[in-house]
Amino acid sequence: MKEFNFSITTTWDGDPVGHNPIEFKVSTVNETSVKVDVSGPLFNDPGPPTAPPGSPCPELWEYEVAEIFFLGADDKYLEVELCPHGQHLVLLLNGTRNMIKDKLALNYTATRDGVNKTWTGTAIIPLDYFPPRVLKMNAYAIHGSRDSRQYEALYPATKEFVTPDFHRLQFFKDFNFNDLFPASWKQPESNYWTDE
Repeated sequence: MKEFNFSITTTWDGDPVGHNPIEFKVSTVNETSVKVDVSGPLFNDPGPPTAPPGSPCPELWEYEVAEIFFLGADDKYLEVELCPHGQHLVLLLNGTRNMIKDKLALNYTATRDGVNKTWTGTAIIPLDYFPPRVLKMNAYAIHGSRDSRQYEALYPATKEFVTPDFHRLQFFKDFNFNDLFPASWKQPESNYWTDE
């Protein structure tokens, strides 16, 4: 069993970011859930969402957020958004931007260090949320308000694009999901995806 570490060092279109990176660690707790740890600089811009910490927050992407996407076969994918203030948003999508479920429950906690201006978060994601045959992934971070809004990507788009879009699945890269689990492990069928 492995863990995977990722650092977001580029903007959405490939320029270097001017601060310490947002970092993700993907591992497992057991054979029924995946653990995602996130850490990085705290910009506190914009301020916290109105939804209480620990709860799903609609349109969380409008705030300061770190996002990780897992892409399976047939363009089915899981999007997990994590906020430094403790809110989250979990979406299941069947095809580009075609959301089929949202605001799913998530065991997520976040801690802010105001002195060092950093934050950490830990999410335990049920295996049922993952699409069949996860093959690729990407991760993103957003912060700032209005004209100073910053969009960052682990695997950025090319300069031919003029606006950020985190659903450009062609830029996702290979991810060996099965390496998180023992060699004999097989992904169980999920009730969330069987009807799709």
